[in-house]
Amino acid sequence: MDKHQSLLRRLSGIFAATAMLSVAMTAFATSEIVVYSARNEQLIKPLFDAYTKETGTTIKFLTDKEGPLLQKLKAEGANTPADILITVDAGNLWQASNLGLLQPVKSKTLLDNVPAHLRDPANQWFGLSVRARTIIYNKDKVKPAALSTYEDLGNPKWKDRLCLRTSKAVYNQSLVAMMINEYGEPKTEKIVKSWVANLATSPLSNDTRAMEAVAAGQCDMTVVNTYYYGALMKKKPKLPLAIFWPNQNTKDSGVHVNISGAGVTRHAKHRADAVKFLEWMSSEKAQNLLADANMEYPVNPKVKTDAEVAAWGEFKQNPINVVKAGELQATAVKLMDRVRYK
Repeated sequence: MDKHQSLLRRLSGIFAATAMLSVAMTAFATSEIVVYSARNEQLIKPLFDAYTKETGTTIKFLTDKEGPLLQKLKAEGANTPADILITVDAGNLWQASNLGLLQPVKSKTLLDNVPAHLRDPANQWFGLSVRARTIIYNKDKVKPAALSTYEDLGNPKWKDRLCLRTSKAVYNQSLVAMMINEYGEPKTEKIVKSWVANLATSPLSNDTRAMEAVAAGQCDMTVVNTYYYGALMKKKPKLPLAIFWPNQNTKDSGVHVNISGAGVTRHAKHRADAVKFLEWMSSEKAQNLLADANMEYPVNPKVKTDAEVAAWGEFKQNPINVVKAGELQATAVKLMDRVRYK
């Protein structure tokens, strides 16, 4: 081989290596996913930024209420740019899968990191953080020993002492749906009817207002998601409010929990990258970022709860799969209508 041929071969090898490196760098630089999120930007943006910094993957996102996002996904169909849907409450995630907007994901990482009762049995969505819907009471008016279960809130001794958020809230719809699965419809109807009979005032617009009513003495107890309690007590630490974990006896099934979660959209254009992002969100690093920022509980049982949240005390979770919050949502709404829970 003469010097000319040798030089050509060396140059050819250099060009080939350069081309391969260029392709790899371009793929890394242009790797992206699109997220539709019903969670606030201030909560999820740090999570997206951390993932981009770690992997180089760009995350484009759109935030809105869950209803409009589901309608948008449905209207866009195969033309949607969205790869992932993030939303709160298993009822909303079930609705998305029921509308055919999500697809199943096979991932050992997600199965290992997300407990079975906090994910879709068909693996179309997975919990990312846990929130408990529990009892908040006025420490000046109620002794914790007098409290026991969700059902007991309908006891006549609590007449005119209970506040509740409106039945229009998906969190209450999910709570009642889970109770229907556990107790059956007739018994649950009696329980919810007894709650209504004990109301001190008309149902309130949100969890924070319900707690403020308890603190002000308008009523003595209510039922809220734990992160609302955490947020309110950060602002007003002197309020006479405390958490009570109901249904903790051996015969009881535990505190009702729900999730924020996510799934890969049916028509995801970047499916592999979307699955990698879901897996990362179930990891220790991401779990701490997501759960701690909103005073929630990590869905991954291997991850420690933030110290401020852990200070509220340990509790037994109800092991019913949260998918029931969606499957029985319509039944729950009809039941609440029948007992005039507004």
